[in-house]
Amino acid sequence: MKFELRNPKGTRDYLPEEQYTRNQIKRILVDIFEKHGYLPLETPILNYYEVLASKYGGGAEILQEVYRLTDQGDRNLALRYDLTVPFAKTVGMNADLRLPFKRYEVGKVFRDGPVKAGRNREFTQCDVDIVGVKSVIAEAELMAMALAAFESLGLNVYISYNNRKLLSGIITQSEIKEQDINQVILSLDKIEKIGAKGVYQELLTFGIADVTIDRLLSTLELAMDNPLEYFKNISGNAFLSAGIKELEQLNCYLTGLNLMGKVKLNPCLARGLDIYTGTVYEVFLTNGSITSSLAAGGRYDNIIGGFLNNGSIYPAAGISFGLDVIQAALALSATEQYRSPIDLLIIPIGTELESLQLAQELRGNGCAVAVEMTGRKLKKALNYADKMKIPYTVILGEEELKLQSVKLKDMFNSTEQVISINALKKLDLKA
Repeated sequence: MKFELRNPKGTRDYLPEEQYTRNQIKRILVDIFEKHGYLPLETPILNYYEVLASKYGGGAEILQEVYRLTDQGDRNLALRYDLTVPFAKTVGMNADLRLPFKRYEVGKVFRDGPVKAGRNREFTQCDVDIVGVKSVIAEAELMAMALAAFESLGLNVYISYNNRKLLSGIITQSEIKEQDINQVILSLDKIEKIGAKGVYQELLTFGIADVTIDRLLSTLELAMDNPLEYFKNISGNAFLSAGIKELEQLNCYLTGLNLMGKVKLNPCLARGLDIYTGTVYEVFLTNGSITSSLAAGGRYDNIIGGFLNNGSIYPAAGISFGLDVIQAALALSATEQYRSPIDLLIIPIGTELESLQLAQELRGNGCAVAVEMTGRKLKKALNYADKMKIPYTVILGEEELKLQSVKLKDMFNSTEQVISINALKKLDLKA
């Protein structure tokens, strides 16, 4: 039976050059997470469907994208579609967890949704969450951590942030009917993409009165320059007051951390419908070369408690970094030639055993070494190193062995020198 070698739709292979960059991103992020006191957690990709469906964080439509299957025991299973619900499950299964519990997880998730540029059905999430802290100090730390992470990655970014209570208060103040609030939030979240006119037209199609829409958009336009000061000076409601208070507290922390120049309060930012209960934020490239957010998150005080349904309250905040979009951003800003993670290729000419011995010694000194093992001619071996972008090659023949020397070739600069084996062992080939 003939078959075609191909990947399922929405999945892909990452060949070494791409995967090396992805691994570097993960290493940098994990280093930042751990420096901020977050601990590693790994949850199963395979879950009981009833667990994933009992309290979903992405809206009811997310369940339509869940990959479902049964095992040989006819159990109803599913692949995880995010890292939040499995995390909530872990909190519920481990009552002895000490709070606050700070965790990070890097792992693949799966969604059987539309495939388009930047959106696959199998993708990697890099999540950080803190459970057990009611104060916005948690959000301040997460925002500071995100900025530190992107600085380490060499990307210039800013954080757009808001508070869901403030947004709900603005909508309530504009006399939007309760049944229309979710749709208004969803439309306002698109204002930077489709503009105020686009939001106006969209809300009209949902039967909201033009006078009401005008009142809402006029209020937001007047408040855009300094939202907190504007809304503090008008008579508000409980949502508005609570949102202002939390944002003022958050701004105190951000000011103290000297981060106000890297953040922008956006009263239209929503980040979903039912998940978030307070602060929300998204991270964007300053130059706008990619319009999608590189990371996003916020406070979700109700999801874990609601998921567990045990009467307990689990205040929580988190942020998720998009590995694929970060990789795309780095590719756009790349100025240096790709360098293989292999530092050196040893090419033996009748010295296979001695080459293996030399490779072992160099690896012990911290060098990443490969040995040419196919017996190909020297020219072809050098061509292989060039195509693989290995920066250095060492030629070790019987004559060189007698003299305890090697020919060291710099593949990037096309230079060659004869040096002693002892001198080679002392070289820093990673520089």
